[in-house]
Amino acid sequence: MPVIAAPGKVRRAALYLRVSTGRQAEGDVSLPSQRRLTRGHCEREGWIVADEYVEPGVSATDDRRPAFQALMDRACDVDRPYDVIVVHAFSRFYRNGAEMELAIRKLGRHGVEVVSITQPTGTDPSAEMMRQIIGIFDEYTSKENGKQVTRAMRENARQGFWNGASPPLGYQIIEAERRGAKIKKRLAVDPVEAETVRLIFRLYLDGDPATGTPPLGIKEAVKWLNGRGFATKRGGTFGVGALHHILTNTVYVGRWRYNVRNKATGEKRGEDEIVTIAVPRIVEDAAFEAVQAKLAANNPRVSPVRIASGPILLTGLATCSHCGGGMTQRTGTSRSGRVYAYYNCASRAQRGPTACRGNSIPMAHLDDLVLKALEERLFAPERLAEVLSALVARRAARAEAVDGRLLQLQTEVAAAEDKLRRLYKLVEDGLAELDDILRERIAVLKADREKAQGAFERARAQSGGNVKINPEKVAAFAKLMREVLAAGDTPARKAYLRAILSAVEVDAATVRIVGSRDVLHAAVAGTPAAGEVVQFTGPKWRTRQDSNL
Repeated sequence: MPVIAAPGKVRRAALYLRVSTGRQAEGDVSLPSQRRLTRGHCEREGWIVADEYVEPGVSATDDRRPAFQALMDRACDVDRPYDVIVVHAFSRFYRNGAEMELAIRKLGRHGVEVVSITQPTGTDPSAEMMRQIIGIFDEYTSKENGKQVTRAMRENARQGFWNGASPPLGYQIIEAERRGAKIKKRLAVDPVEAETVRLIFRLYLDGDPATGTPPLGIKEAVKWLNGRGFATKRGGTFGVGALHHILTNTVYVGRWRYNVRNKATGEKRGEDEIVTIAVPRIVEDAAFEAVQAKLAANNPRVSPVRIASGPILLTGLATCSHCGGGMTQRTGTSRSGRVYAYYNCASRAQRGPTACRGNSIPMAHLDDLVLKALEERLFAPERLAEVLSALVARRAARAEAVDGRLLQLQTEVAAAEDKLRRLYKLVEDGLAELDDILRERIAVLKADREKAQGAFERARAQSGGNVKINPEKVAAFAKLMREVLAAGDTPARKAYLRAILSAVEVDAATVRIVGSRDVLHAAVAGTPAAGEVVQFTGPKWRTRQDSNL
């Protein structure tokens, strides 16, 4: 139960204001309206408004709300900064009856009361019962509204309209019709991006005869596209996951599957809940099915992710150079009772010497080797700058590739315009009549010119500058890493090592530390890496001699 302030003591209040949708922001429960009403209530009661927590556009069905979490943490501090939390209605505070009661009781144990200015509150049993009934009704209303919204969106999809998500590569959103204030939208083919999609399918299935390129695997297709300046919908470089999604997306054969997964849980829905929307196709069925057959044939055997937890420093990083398997801890005891710890090849330990001849190395020795090598040979500012200089050259090559594509597109635009001028000249000089065939030819040339011009403008807009690493950042990062590796505890050192290394390959006579310059550059720059790296038990998991070596 809340502890009521002593007589004569002015109560300190914290306001919690929340809206979950744009429509609410414009209605009676808008943030300015909630602020005015709650502050007015505090003035009438003689309370001091100590703080205000605002949560715009967030659902209250759970506690995953930044401002709400901050409010709960501050209200439960030992200095007891608030006596009361004021809300417009309990639905602003929570839309889950059970969790609301738990939160209110937690606040009560710290002497804080939750007050709704539009609903009955108090500490007597009848007021508590009313609050619980209100909480249950708010939860029911929230779930019912969610069902209605989901039903309306499914019906919108059944009618062939788009529900507002970002369109996939190759498409753009256009206005289909208006129904009062609502605008109904559909997908339409984007001519420039559609050519990129067709190229991706062609590269994977047949290669590119124009340039003599053989059929490519997904990894090599990614390299081919990025090396020639092609970009994703958002202007970034392609990745393996994004390209695989394009190759398997049925939208490109005219079937957009809506409501496939539950957004809250990620679980796949039943086929009776999935809505298939007819959209303009970009790829023919025969090509799409051939790609699916090739993907199925090339699907690698799934391997378990390396162990990422545990107190051992190099768990998940140390691998056996003979078989590529991970190395696990093995302990032994000498006659004197001293315990020795080793990194041992897991394949040999689990399946015997016929699986791998194996490696075994004292744990402390390997840990020291790796830490000293990193401190002396990598985390010196001069060495870091030298390692990262290769990235500068790579990005310069990337810029050169983009420039080459721009030049190619400029040439295509100029060629189309030259052909149009010559046709116009023939008509103007009376050497040719403007019949249907000539009109059709002019329309085709205009379409080619517009397509090339559009691709040129996008490629030019997507060619951005490079992020540079200054000497201060390099020196600061090197200092931080040396300090952590020298004095940090095992979990901290392990986390930092896993952030910049991909493997520590152990041979009988050598130890090879493997990492990515891109990841290192991102760590030094303080920016996210270009892509997340999923580590497998076997680094050389693709063993067939195809394009994905």
